[in-house]
Parts: sequence; C-alpha cells; structure tokens
Amino acid sequence: MTMSFFDQFESATLLGVPLIAIALALPWVLLFSPTSRWLGNRFSSLLGLFINRFTQQLFLPLNPGGHKWAILLTSLMIFLITLNTLGLLPYTFTPTTQLSMNLGLAVPLWLATVLIGLRTQPTHALGHLLPEGTPTPLIPVLIIIETISLLIRPLALGVRLTANLTAGHLLIQLIATAALVLLPLMPTIAILTATLLFLLTLLEIAVAMIQAYVFVLLLSLYLQENV
Repeated sequence: MTMSFFDQFESATLLGVPLIAIALALPWVLLFSPTSRWLGNRFSSLLGLFINRFTQQLFLPLNPGGHKWAILLTSLMIFLITLNTLGLLPYTFTPTTQLSMNLGLAVPLWLATVLIGLRTQPTHALGHLLPEGTPTPLIPVLIIIETISLLIRPLALGVRLTANLTAGHLLIQLIATAALVLLPLMPTIAILTATLLFLLTLLEIAVAMIQAYVFVLLLSLYLQENV
C-alpha cells in the first residue's frame, strides 16, 4: 500500500506511447488562439490582463536588455501554471513532479543567463565569484564556494518545484485515503477529514501557481545579474 502512493508519479504509457507528451501538449490546446475580433471573450480578456500585470511586475527591475526574455518567461509561467493545476484533477498525470523534466527546463535557461553575462559583461559576471574586499588567504576558498553556489542554482530550481508538488500530491492522497477508511467507522471524523481535504486542495491550487511564479521569478533574478 505504501508503494501505491507513489504510483501516481510514474509516467503512464498507452500502447507503448508515453502519455507525458500529451500532458505537455494539453496546456497549449486549452489556451485560446488570437483572433481578428476587436473584443475577445471574458477568459481571453482575463488572461491578457494577467499576462500584462505579470510581465510588468517581473521585468520592471530589469534594464531594456533583459526585456527580450519577456515572451519566453511569460509563456513558461503560463505553461507551468497550467501543468501544475491540471495535475490536481483526478486521474491525471503531473509532468512537473518529474525531476528530469524540471531540470530540463531549469538547466538550459540558467545556462543561457550565465552565457549572456559572460558574453556581454565578462568582468562583471566573473566578479560575482569573488566579493570585493576579500582577504587574500580566503580568495581560493571563496571562489570555490561561489562557483558551487552558482552551479547548484538549476538543481535548486528543479528540486524546489518537484518537492513542493510531490509533497502536496502525497498529502492529498493520504488524507483522501484516511477519509474513505474512516467513513464507515467514524462518519463525523470522516466529514471533518473531507473538509480538511477540501481546504488542502485549495491550498495546493495556490501552491501550484506560486511555485510556477517562483520558478520564473528566480530565472528573472539570475537574468538580472547578467544583463
């Protein structure tokens, strides 16, 4: 029974075809495509307002050189939010609970920010490895520590997103199982447990959105250091 709790994180296959590909393509199918109409529906207007506010808040601290990343990071934000929230539906698979996928998103984008810094301002980019005023005997140690902290950033991005979503899914499944087991034995406790499950589901919806925002926000901060 303990192992069955982790079966939800396995990549499902149908006729030998991994369903993670369908799960990754589903968010783009649900979003409305641009039309030639002057006025869109309520959902497209709400989505446009959200994108405008998010882009303005995210790129306000960046200089104009970093504004080229607006389309990429905004699309990534909507993509992650849709994946995370769709994964809360019953009998669905959440691709963002896979560490390999999250690292596949984090490593290239982090590496791109580092390469941009090394290309545009190499002195400033390398200067982060050695704080100003460091004593001479501590220079080699600090360079090693700062290099390790730089290289661990994409790992932290991927692990943070994976751990938060995995913990939330496991907690929801544990509480749902407890409510089903307690229903014939102690109905009152089962109802209280179901109420707790409902509140936890609302919390997980918020966590799904917040984690997507944190992922993109940290990438923008890494970009801010290098542009």
